[in-house]
Amino acid sequence: MTPKDLTLSSKKTYAIALAGLTWASIGVQYYLGTGSAINFFSFFTIQCNLLIAISLTISTLSPDSGPGRFFSSLSVQSAIALYIFIVGLVYNLVLRGMFVLTGWHWIVDNMLHVVIPVLYILYWLYSRSAGTLHWRDSLYWIIFPFLYLAYSLYRGSIVQWYPYPFLNAAHLGYQTVLTTISMVMVVFIVAGSGLIYMTRASGKYPS
Repeated sequence: MTPKDLTLSSKKTYAIALAGLTWASIGVQYYLGTGSAINFFSFFTIQCNLLIAISLTISTLSPDSGPGRFFSSLSVQSAIALYIFIVGLVYNLVLRGMFVLTGWHWIVDNMLHVVIPVLYILYWLYSRSAGTLHWRDSLYWIIFPFLYLAYSLYRGSIVQWYPYPFLNAAHLGYQTVLTTISMVMVVFIVAGSGLIYMTRASGKYPS
């Protein structure tokens, strides 16, 4: 086995281990939850962790398939890194401490909001696919969070349930919520541009 083969093997092992950890954390969180399934999957945190689990599983086990090539692309990997970075950032700066968690609730909460985000960002830093990112990619990457926020507001207006306090238009009013959403979109663009700058400035793309 050559050093390159060993490196590829290590990347696959890391990816599969992280995928397994993410699947398990999502499963435990679902088991511990008391709300409906649709509410559970309406959290951005869950959706982003699912993206990590699905993308790593498919790109590692079936890299030559259509979905495998899609999830192996640098742009998709970078988008997922951006999303999970925002998950950790918003949770730890804005939402942490709003609820008192103990036992397994505390463990899985930190897995989904701290451990897995850090591990995936490390994966992106050292094991991302080769390629070149373009500045316009940061605009493409905000389509998913924008649609998520629009969905959350629309569904919330119908069922009177919002996944996050800062989206609760019934309590805060649409003007406040839309202002918050605008700020969040700016954060996505700035953070996404930062990821692009990192890859372009280094001039080095992991293989």
